[in-house]
Amino acid sequence: MAMPLRQTIRIGTYLFRQKLRKREKFPLIVELEPLYACNLACEGCGKIQHPAGVLKQRMPVAQAVGAVLESGAPMVSIAGGEPLMHPQIDEIVRELVARRKYVFLCTNALLLRKKLDKFTPSRYFAFAVHIDGLRERHDASVAKEGVFDEAVAAIKEAQARGFRTTTNSTFFNTDTPQTVVEVLDYLNDELRVDQMMISPAYAYEKAPDQEHFLGVEQTRELFRRAFANGNRRRWRLNHSPLFLDFLEGRADFPCTAWAIPNYSLFGWQRPCYLMSDGYVPTYRQLVEETDWEKYGRGRDPRCANCMAHCGYEPTAVLATMGSLRESLRAARETVSGNRG
Repeated sequence: MAMPLRQTIRIGTYLFRQKLRKREKFPLIVELEPLYACNLACEGCGKIQHPAGVLKQRMPVAQAVGAVLESGAPMVSIAGGEPLMHPQIDEIVRELVARRKYVFLCTNALLLRKKLDKFTPSRYFAFAVHIDGLRERHDASVAKEGVFDEAVAAIKEAQARGFRTTTNSTFFNTDTPQTVVEVLDYLNDELRVDQMMISPAYAYEKAPDQEHFLGVEQTRELFRRAFANGNRRRWRLNHSPLFLDFLEGRADFPCTAWAIPNYSLFGWQRPCYLMSDGYVPTYRQLVEETDWEKYGRGRDPRCANCMAHCGYEPTAVLATMGSLRESLRAARETVSGNRG
């Protein structure tokens, strides 16, 4: 895991405090969606399927920051929609960074070069650019030519200006171990981004394309083969070792969606950002009023093929904290990643 050492220590301390307080459910990272509007129409995403009136809405800065503070989470992933379309996105980032929250701004990068001047490099802030494959594959996934080249150019300019750059890659059943290796090799070795996050695609109910999402066994086979030949150890993946074990099928966990909750224009989404069973105004209500026992593989058919990080990465992190052996393993990979 290539998470910066300072951030690793901060998160470890946060988790230890939750354990001392005997809190069973708490947030690790908030998925903040201050808008649903986007400048792309990706086949695997259903965000822009919302009504026109909803797509015009923009979350006020105070509301966005207040939700994160209310939850107490140490990390925030700002998504959407395309967050760079929000006219006050820089203010949201600035307010969160000022409170020492680790912020990842997820973007397709089409507006990134135009907006860079609005942001300031910080160890608490990183751009997370969505890259689903090399040029042809990525442009096909976002249904627009030229997006890959613009994303690469934007990452290079952000790097030149001193910003931390990370990527997020989603893989479908049209991917092969080779396409996974090709894009991660490129991001790791040639573009040299700081960290990479990977995820099997989840079947959004509103997504136009419902035919290319991975099943559990397909996911395990894909990553087992892609991680072979030392690739997993070599890539700067922003995941715990146990979550990577989970993707390969070497470990299995229950879902802990309450640890990566989603806060959007409608409030706290129940039970997670992938499923929409209603909204509540506070994180406390989300935790206390949601029947968590009815969700997860074997309980809800919608969860049958889900292996997304929002449900299983926090479980892996908690399992790591509960095991001295796994904690030492994670520490070794963190030190190795920072040296690399």
